Amino acid sequence: MQVVKYMFQPHGDDRGQLVALEEFRDIPFKIKRVYYMYDTSEGVVRGHHAHKSLEQILICIHGSCKIKLDNGIEKKIVPLEKPYEGLYVSNNMWREMYDFSPDAVLMVLASELYDESDYIRDYDEFIKFVKEGN
Repeated sequence: MQVVKYMFQPHGDDRGQLVALEEFRDIPFKIKRVYYMYDTSEGVVRGHHAHKSLEQILICIHGSCKIKLDNGIEKKIVPLEKPYEGLYVSNNMWREMYDFSPDAVLMVLASELYDESDYIRDYDEFIKFVKEGN
């Protein structure tokens, strides 16, 4: 499994830092939806799903968390600890987000609008979907 982490260019001076993200320049898809998670309780695991077609970039813009990726064959754990790095998560990839620091803010850039029919929320169904080559 190839894990793709993007290192975004921070711009800063004595006033602070700024990271600008542009679709097809810094992000490999058109951004149709942005959301973020914060105040995640200790021990909580988020995600537990895959998408049939949606692509995402995950950026922990404050604090830290870990992302467990599973393509149906192998699993990898990727820490997100810097506000200028993003993790690309392709479609057909099971994801779980966990080990959030108390101050963590995880922002997600998505290639599609919310569509419940694009979600695979059952792991066995995900494995079947992957094995069928979808």
